Amino acid sequence: MTTKRWTLVVVCAATAMLMLDIAVVNTALSRIAEDLHAGLGGLKWVVDAYTLALATTVLTAGALADRFGRRRLFTIGLVLFTGASALCAAAGDITFLNVARAVQGLGGAIMFAVSLAILANAFPDARERAGALAAYGATIGASFAVGPLVGGALTSGLDWQWIFLVNVPLGLACLWITRARVVESADPNPRRLDWPGQLTLTAGLFLLVLALLRGNDDGWGSAAIVAELIGAAVFLGAFVAVERRVAEPMLPLGLFRKPSFTGAQAAAFGISASFFAMFLYATIYLQQVLGLSAIEAGLVYVPGTVVIFFVSGATSAMAERVSARAMVAGGLALVAAGLALMLLAGADSSWTALLPGLLVASVGTEMFNPSVIAVALGTVPEAQSGLAAGVNDTFRQAGVALGVAALGALVPTADAFGGSPQGYVDGLHHALLAAAALAAVAALAAALLIKGGARTEAIEAQLVPEAA
Repeated sequence: MTTKRWTLVVVCAATAMLMLDIAVVNTALSRIAEDLHAGLGGLKWVVDAYTLALATTVLTAGALADRFGRRRLFTIGLVLFTGASALCAAAGDITFLNVARAVQGLGGAIMFAVSLAILANAFPDARERAGALAAYGATIGASFAVGPLVGGALTSGLDWQWIFLVNVPLGLACLWITRARVVESADPNPRRLDWPGQLTLTAGLFLLVLALLRGNDDGWGSAAIVAELIGAAVFLGAFVAVERRVAEPMLPLGLFRKPSFTGAQAAAFGISASFFAMFLYATIYLQQVLGLSAIEAGLVYVPGTVVIFFVSGATSAMAERVSARAMVAGGLALVAAGLALMLLAGADSSWTALLPGLLVASVGTEMFNPSVIAVALGTVPEAQSGLAAGVNDTFRQAGVALGVAALGALVPTADAFGGSPQGYVDGLHHALLAAAALAAVAALAAALLIKGGARTEAIEAQLVPEAA
């Protein structure tokens, strides 16, 4: 097999591992809570520690790779991700697991940031690169689609530790291929590293998520929560000030002068903070309220996966005739409608009560994904396409982290495990209404900001993750 083929194999395998780890965790959360004696507050960090680390470091990871070598950084990312996966499996308490998940998210950020640059270097020919990107995009979509079922099967058939242990042999194989077969590359004119921006963004988002996660337990007017919210505002304000003054910012604010680019980021944040953030609470509902096993909960999401598979061809054809604005806004509107339909779920319902909402939201997601990245990339010069993709992923992952925290404030922690099923369902309904409203607002923002003449491009559509 040629060096190009080996490069495509290792990038797709590593990306599949990364995307699966976002999706498989939800169906294992109930078993993790039981084994590690954790409450809902600790479980939220299992998701947020990973996504927050990924969101805050992906842009810096790309800049480091351009400067010090993409194969070298990809190797470091694989080592961090694989080692942290083993630590996750060995966790004896929820705090240890969450710290290991943060390290795993850091490794995932490096892998995700570098993967496209490695592929672009290995496939300089435009036609070959299009095929490689198609395989890469299909890997991302398939991995996230089957993630809940894989997580449920591993948890039910073996135990929750295996959702992390499977990464170890895969990671070691990827490491060997990377060192033996992948060619090193770097940018001859790399961007400077924006460490002040990195530090202020990380501190601001961490304090904001921490306050949202702890607000119900500590009291929203408590000194600790007020201090965390003030600290978040100060650090995020400092981040904006740094980005305005530094010569080479990690997040060039000038990009947001373009309404379409801003609309794409608002849309990416909106779908992640609403639909994808709700997966955690919907999965806990299926297992803790309805009593489904991990694999049964994973199977609930299969019809949506099938819908995405069959709808993808139709949406590709639509993208040639329908504006990106209509696709993004229309997709988000369907997501909002799907979340509202999930209000049919009650404490005594069958799992099928969630099905209409999941199917409608899945159709909306498939309309949304092939269009939003094309808008983000199509509004910047080609030389900044990697940066634009990184910004879009930052907004996606930050949306998941903040959405999990904010929606969780509406779900009563005491009723999640061993409490009142009806109390949990009431909180779930409040979270669903908030998520539906957020998706609707994001749809409106996309309709107002994205230019109506934009069209999606087939190659660009292959870069879009099917998840946050």
